[in-house]
This record gives sequence, C-alpha cells and structure tokens, in this order.
Amino acid sequence: MTVIYEDNHIIVVNKTASEIVQGDKTGDTPLSETVKQYLKEKYAKPGNVFLGVTHRLDRPVSGLVVFAKTSKALSRLNEMFRNGEVKKTYWAIVKNCPKEPEAELTHYLVRNEKQNKSYAYDKEVKDSKKAVLHYRLIGHSVNYYLLEVDLKTGRHHQIRCQLAKMGCPIKGDLKYGSPRSNPDGSICLHARRVRFVHPVSKELIDLTAPVPEGNLWNGFAEV
Repeated sequence: MTVIYEDNHIIVVNKTASEIVQGDKTGDTPLSETVKQYLKEKYAKPGNVFLGVTHRLDRPVSGLVVFAKTSKALSRLNEMFRNGEVKKTYWAIVKNCPKEPEAELTHYLVRNEKQNKSYAYDKEVKDSKKAVLHYRLIGHSVNYYLLEVDLKTGRHHQIRCQLAKMGCPIKGDLKYGSPRSNPDGSICLHARRVRFVHPVSKELIDLTAPVPEGNLWNGFAEV
C-alpha cells in the first residue's frame, strides 16, 4: 500500500494485487485495516479510527482505492459513485489484439454468486444489468497489448468479463479465459486514474497511480 493523496476528509492509496479491500472469509488483513492502522500511528489517535469504504477492487487487481476519513465525505462519495460522478480509468494487458483499436462495449451482465463470476450477453436477459465501457489500444509489446479502459458503469467483474467476451481476456485471469496465471497471482488490470470533485472542498481531484513494479508491465511501446 502506498498513499497517493490525503487530506482531512479522504485518503487515496495504491493497492497491491494481493490485498483485499475489505475483510472476507480468508481472514487476511484487509486494506481498510491497514489504512486505519496507518492513520492511527501517523496522528497518534487513541481508540478507533473512522474509515469509510467507498468502492472496491477485486483482490488480484492493483491500483487506486478511495477511502473516506469522515462520515460527511463517506455519504457524499457513496452518492457520487452511485451517480457515476467518479471517473475511473484502468489499464489492462491482454494477449489478443482487439479487432478495433478503440470502441465502446455494451453488454448485459448476469452475476453468478456461487461461482463469483459474471457472464456477458449481447442482449438483455433475465436478471442482467447493462454494462458499458470504452477501451483504447495504447501500447503493444512482442506478445501483448495494453488497453486503456474508461468505465461507464460499475458492475461485478465488468472489465474482466467484457474484455473476455470480445476475445481479449486479461493476462493472468484464469477465471475469464487466460491460459496461464501470473507468477504472483495477480491479473494485469490496474486502476490507473481517478477523477472526481472533492466531496467537501469541491476542488477537482485527479490522481494517477504508477503501474506495479516488475516485468509484467514493462516493454510496451506506444501505438
């Protein structure tokens, strides 16, 4: 975890691929608790530290996570995320070159709770939710392609599912069709940038996270 931005009301961190945002059945220490401990030590706070989770990233995904340090910021950020007022940009490494260098994808996703997996359909089906994203090819290496993805909606496993549906599963993502896992258990999806109006000060917050260190993200030439 690396702190990218902090003020009195919010803190934004760059999550590693191995961290979970909130506690789950694994019992592993979640990122939310790590951030709480950081705040407790930094400000020598006695007792419990308030920290609100405004959104989540899947465990194998790296990148920016926004937390609220006050209840006022939490309620406003929750509403902003619901209304699509927080703009999120991701980078994804895929094995196959997309047919179009840039396009908007619209699918209808059905979530399977037991499998913890979503399925994409071209037309609306029972229990489906509309999912929209825009992607752009921004780089390539000898074997892989780098896509920049702007989310228009926020569905379960949306980017992973939609890119796989168009024949471009994310590198390392076995669940959605990648032939091999990454050595560190990650998938090559990174929450690269977040943009929103500060919930209290109303200034524009525009933050970018460096990509994870290591060979997986190296060697890409711009398109």
